[in-house]
Amino acid sequence: MADIYAPLAHRLGIGQIKWELEDLSFRYLHEDEYKAIAKLLAEKRLDRDRYIHDVVETLKGLMEAQHIHRYDVSGRAKHIYSIWRKMKRKRIDFSQVHDVRAVRILVPEVTDCYTVLGIVHSRWHHVPNEFDDYIANPKKNGYQSLHTAVMGPENKVLEIQIRTFAMHDEAELGVCAHWRYKGHDTNAKSRSYEEKIAWLRQVLEWQDEVGGFGDLREGLSSDVAPDRIYVFTPDGHVIDLPRIATPIDFAYRVHTEIGHLCRGAKVNGRIVPLTYKLKTGQQIEILTATKGGPSRDWLNPSLGYVRTSRARAKIQAWFKHQARDQNLDEGRTLFEREMRRLDVEGLDLAKLAKAVNYQNADDMYAALGAGDLRIGQVLHQAQQLFGETDDQEQLDRLLAKSRRQPSKATQSDITVLGVGNLKTSMANCCRPVPGEPIVGFITQGRGVTVHRQDCTNILQLRLEEPQRIIEVEWGERAHTRYPVTIEIQAWDRSGLLRDVTGLLGNEKVNVLAVNTLTDTDEGIARLRITLEVDGLESLGRLFSRIQQLPNVTEVRRLRNADPEKSARKGGA
Repeated sequence: MADIYAPLAHRLGIGQIKWELEDLSFRYLHEDEYKAIAKLLAEKRLDRDRYIHDVVETLKGLMEAQHIHRYDVSGRAKHIYSIWRKMKRKRIDFSQVHDVRAVRILVPEVTDCYTVLGIVHSRWHHVPNEFDDYIANPKKNGYQSLHTAVMGPENKVLEIQIRTFAMHDEAELGVCAHWRYKGHDTNAKSRSYEEKIAWLRQVLEWQDEVGGFGDLREGLSSDVAPDRIYVFTPDGHVIDLPRIATPIDFAYRVHTEIGHLCRGAKVNGRIVPLTYKLKTGQQIEILTATKGGPSRDWLNPSLGYVRTSRARAKIQAWFKHQARDQNLDEGRTLFEREMRRLDVEGLDLAKLAKAVNYQNADDMYAALGAGDLRIGQVLHQAQQLFGETDDQEQLDRLLAKSRRQPSKATQSDITVLGVGNLKTSMANCCRPVPGEPIVGFITQGRGVTVHRQDCTNILQLRLEEPQRIIEVEWGERAHTRYPVTIEIQAWDRSGLLRDVTGLLGNEKVNVLAVNTLTDTDEGIARLRITLEVDGLESLGRLFSRIQQLPNVTEVRRLRNADPEKSARKGGA
């Protein structure tokens, strides 16, 4: 739960709890790496303790000489998770983490902080670009301190933090420190404290609306991010949002009903898409309808309408209040449309429903319709379940064939059962995608050709040469991408092909072939594109993006398309 409570502690400024949560979580989630760093710290502890002791004594003498008599100087232990994160971020090893040696100095007043900073820099050479003044420019959570790095004794890099006693309590205890200093805070600190308490209450409200920790965790990853934007309402009120917020996020931040009735938005007087990314300083005006509600498409993360957990929770709550029958019909329609677009058949709906934690298919449909379940989650589980069977005879046959150790084919993502290493290749007639049920056919001199189980060619071969049919299955995870041919139907317009290929480029999709056909009488364009994907989930996400392009009426996967033929017909 550290990915929920650690960000909360950070936002509230409770540093001690944040660090303890991170270290404890790191210990259990990455046990080997935790122990390795802990061992390195233990091995160097005696040398580090001796070094820090000498530095502390030197600093005490320097401050006494400057008539600073009330102070506290101590060595600061670097937290293991913080060390690991720094090693990953900067791609360095443990020996290059300089702030393992660190000292913290506490003094009574702010002026004393800068006096001590001058003493430190006059004694040891300052490391360039390693000074941060968080007193003049506090962090978003209110943290204040001076951070500097110097070349200390023995020419070793030493980090030094300088702050007041009150700042230290604020850093360690966060909002709790305000009770200790109640009556002594400045107006700015009091406002900061009240803002943090108000924010915490808002988070608790979100948790009630979301009803679980999954979406709350996702929301905190963005809503607690240090980068915020500040935009204006038409009346001039300032609204703060995460930097990834859209007009719909803004609408729900202003008022729930404005969010529900949102149909458009203006930024600085100009109409923008509802997926527009807001920026600091802009004035936002929401265009509303007189009645209606949110769209289910807003809950699809692939489309980019909603980015904050608060807005998503409000939308989900609206759909929950709709009649179950309506939700069930809407969810079934959404599910069937997606399966039809992806050309997926033969799913065991009962298993699929249980895989997404619902008792039956109707409950799964109702959850889809209500917005509690996302189509992307269903696609992910569908891909995991593809190829499973309850047929006992088939299971017995597979077990009999795999008495010997299963061997990997030359393509490491295909497992051929009961045979030695054989070369495998994907059949051009059906082009199976990882996760779909597949079967192999032993060719003469070309190894095993892998087909979809419902491929018309393999069905014929089962009748004519059943002895050459062999059971194959997908490995744990395919690291390569697979070609799939899709067809896009749209009302013809100038720039259609450019927009489609531009979108594919932005999504980093590799295009193998493109073929276009335009019916000038009806004004309809059909684009047949062969591209590479790594599974059904990513293909479904890509379809959602394409469907949002202007004039596009339908996107679907072609079952028996040969990409080589597409290329010969004039592919790009």
